[in-house]
Amino acid sequence: MTVFPNVKLNLGLRVLGKRPDGFHELESLFIPYDGFRDELTIVPAPEFSIEIDGPCYRGWDPSEDLTARAWRLMRDEFGIDPVRICLTKNSPVGAGLGGGSSDGAFALRALNDIFSLGLSDSTLADLAARLGSDCPFFIYNRPMFVTGRGDVLEPFDIDLSPFRIEVAVPAGVSVSTKEAYAGLDAPTVIPNAVKESIKASLSLPPEQWRGRLVNDFERSVFPAHPEIAALKEEFYRRGAIYASMSGSGSAVFALFPANS
Repeated sequence: MTVFPNVKLNLGLRVLGKRPDGFHELESLFIPYDGFRDELTIVPAPEFSIEIDGPCYRGWDPSEDLTARAWRLMRDEFGIDPVRICLTKNSPVGAGLGGGSSDGAFALRALNDIFSLGLSDSTLADLAARLGSDCPFFIYNRPMFVTGRGDVLEPFDIDLSPFRIEVAVPAGVSVSTKEAYAGLDAPTVIPNAVKESIKASLSLPPEQWRGRLVNDFERSVFPAHPEIAALKEEFYRRGAIYASMSGSGSAVFALFPANS
């Protein structure tokens, strides 16, 4: 079976504080984005194996990839047989797009189908949460308002069809989640930002999101990586109605009128 894991974009991201379990409480709207897709093939095999290649593969240990962890989780829970995994990485790594999380979630979905387990989306999402905070979203793969540590999902209706989405990733720049969180306690201020809930900002027309629908990570990432901030400003110079870093970066996306 071959599937094509997509990535996600964050419309707003607020970090509300650190939880007793060590994770951070956050809120964000996740939307699927098809501009980047990996290629994941999983087939039954006499013994488990995994191969990873592609333009965005950075040489990490394949056995620790989320797709391999997904198989081990399903093996331990349901006794499934060995498989061969082939993953081609086309989605940027360390870009805040959730490509690795998507691979893990798509692997769970594929294994559910290959072995006819009949698991519901809610059960798969619970399993995905054990792989990583962003993984449950990709089980549903539709706009979701996300809270908790990224594992509490609420369907959210949003129509972005009047807009064209562009995504840019600065060459050679990646941002780890650890790095992004480390700078959040710095006493910096987002100029002209209105501190309001993401849902309140999303209730406004997209033309009014600028300066209101904010990503808290920008205040820690932009000083350390000015080239990411420059991408956002370049989108606005080109006529975007809204631009933002996605997740903890380094990807930046923008909304343009669809006919522009």
